[in-house]
Amino acid sequence: MPEKSLKTIAKNVREARINAGLTQSELGKKADISTNYISRIERADASPTTDVLERIVKALKVKSSTILPF
Repeated sequence: MPEKSLKTIAKNVREARINAGLTQSELGKKADISTNYISRIERADASPTTDVLERIVKALKVKSSTILPF
């Protein structure tokens, strides 16, 4: 995934999580993803799979367009 896309996804996940009033740990539990992996996604240190992105979107109860840069 291009670095620009990773950075946009990172920013969008963080903003959506904060808007939902969730900690990284709470989001991780809801999406069945480790807190460490959520942190890496939010820092753009990890390139999440479509499966992971889908779980995050569902856990945050947002549209995929809220997270994805395209």
